[in-house]
Amino acid sequence: MNWKNYWIALQTLVIKEVLRFARIWMQTILPPAITTVLYLLIFGELLGQRLGNMDGYSYTDFIIPGIIMMSIITNSYANVVSSFYSTKFQRHIEELLVSPLPNVLILLGYVLGGVARGLLVGVVVTLVTLFFTDLQINNFPLTIFVALLTSILFSLAGFINAVFAKSFDDISIIPTFVLTPLTYLGGIFYSITLLPEFWQTASLFNPIFYMVNAFRYAILGVSDVSMSSAFLIIGFFILVLFSASMSLLNRGVGIKS
Repeated sequence: MNWKNYWIALQTLVIKEVLRFARIWMQTILPPAITTVLYLLIFGELLGQRLGNMDGYSYTDFIIPGIIMMSIITNSYANVVSSFYSTKFQRHIEELLVSPLPNVLILLGYVLGGVARGLLVGVVVTLVTLFFTDLQINNFPLTIFVALLTSILFSLAGFINAVFAKSFDDISIIPTFVLTPLTYLGGIFYSITLLPEFWQTASLFNPIFYMVNAFRYAILGVSDVSMSSAFLIIGFFILVLFSASMSLLNRGVGIKS
């Protein structure tokens, strides 16, 4: 199988993944937009007026980068974990296993599908926020770069969850008990400078905190951490999750059994 055929196979897998979530856009694209409206109405408009400015910005402007990042994280993760587990459950995985497609391209196909959904939802949510504020992006290339890296990271995390999942209930355990708490404690709705010293230190062990702050810096130009630390953490987790995903895929864990 030459590289041209590899490219066609990868394109086919990515297109399949994109069409999968695009076909049910009322379940995959619309809900994050509605949730964003609720967040901005409740936190931004109602509570924000009482909280005042934060780091030199209105509270609504301050939380917008975190809300966008939250939508990217959850949708990138959800797309891959549900898609790959469905492939296992419906036994479509056997078609990939017997094909000459390298495992790295199988992984890349699912990750790109998760990235496509994560970034698309991120764009939709961003457009929704424009009805609430006239936000100016501080560094557009950096904004895209951080969103892309974060989407890749959580697409890989979703893949690992799907590999170990043995039922549809298993694909909701990590998002419910791990991902959601870490997301809400990642500085989306506040600056850690408002927290007691102990919780400021505890926040530094939350990887999502670095992603939210890197994205906030790209949009607003303010952050609770240095960008070098943020990119080091993001790059480290991408490397670890990619290596783990490839190892699981090559060994057939949760797939060939």
